[in-house]
Amino acid sequence: MVHTPHSEVIVIGGGIIGSAITYYVAKAGLDVTVIEKGDLASGTSSRCDGGILAIDKDPGFDSQMSLISQKLIREISGELKLPFEYHSRGSLLVCETEEEMAAAEKWVKQQKKAGLAFRMLDRQDIKQESTFLADDLLGGLECATDSMVNPYLLTYALFDKAQEFGAKILTHTEVTGIKKDAGGSFRIETPKGELTAKKVVNAAGVWAPRIGEMAGIDIPILPRKGHILVASRQEPVGERMVMEFGYLLSKFGGERKVDPETEKYGVALVFEPTESQNFLIGSSRQFVGFDSTVDRNAIRVMARRAIRFFPRMSDMNMIRTYTGFRPWTEDHLPIVSEVRELPGFYIAAGHEGDGISLAAVTGRLISELILEKSDTIIPAEPLRYDRFTKERGGVLL
Repeated sequence: MVHTPHSEVIVIGGGIIGSAITYYVAKAGLDVTVIEKGDLASGTSSRCDGGILAIDKDPGFDSQMSLISQKLIREISGELKLPFEYHSRGSLLVCETEEEMAAAEKWVKQQKKAGLAFRMLDRQDIKQESTFLADDLLGGLECATDSMVNPYLLTYALFDKAQEFGAKILTHTEVTGIKKDAGGSFRIETPKGELTAKKVVNAAGVWAPRIGEMAGIDIPILPRKGHILVASRQEPVGERMVMEFGYLLSKFGGERKVDPETEKYGVALVFEPTESQNFLIGSSRQFVGFDSTVDRNAIRVMARRAIRFFPRMSDMNMIRTYTGFRPWTEDHLPIVSEVRELPGFYIAAGHEGDGISLAAVTGRLISELILEKSDTIIPAEPLRYDRFTKERGGVLL
């Protein structure tokens, strides 16, 4: 790793978002340095699933972001040298009740109207998808463009290519202070010395508010804890990501007809096969600060929920469990924006559980904002930082 005292751009955060930003900024020819307090991909990016999904996004701007990100990942997959287990097989949402089927039909109509490749599935379609799925499932829906990656490997592959473009990476280097001098340059303080840059990108995920505080910026992001269960399979369970339709309600805070424990832990089935012949089971959602302790009750509820949809999983072995933190915002959209009160300071955080899905489009947009392009890959307005503020002396409401 090379120490660079001055850069055009400093990116704070070595996760999936930081890697995508670094890749696009370096590819544009700018001198960029990454600062990461631990190892690359050592935070949320190593503790999540790998779906690049449109199926679970609100119809409209949200799903269009994912669709564009999917296209960018397809382009990137032919350029990166390191493999990252990329597969584009589509994904499914399965329904338990007639009410969910009716809601799914409405969801599909909205998404198809927006130009996405969605279609309804009946009971027979579900049985053909996997013999492991429960017999009483009524149907569901499919998004054909959805894909999967290994988030850890994709992060490294993006950084590897960014280094080819000239990016510098400083790991095990914690940012301890941020100041802007009279000349307009940012001074980034670390235990290893001071670095300077014309522009700074805060891509620190759930720790973005801490970085923002150093710069005098209040960032409304909270950590939302999630559990993942890793299980081994005796035979192939399925080739695609499968979620229950109730996942949408859990994600966006809707009302679900589930037992109190399932509601308490925000549990909804997510099944993801991996190339290592295991599979991941999620998910849970809790606001418990930065308490990363594995909650056995949450794991029990998740396992019970998985068995409800995949009954034969009751005989499969659980290898391990772990937790991670989603960077949550109140409106479920990330902040991808320059901060008006502090020109040259950008935020790229708050993706909640969509960091993998939206990494590519986030990286591309930040690079375009830094280059001050008027025509950006997606509209920047809905992701602006100041949507959370009001003109009362910049006070966060």
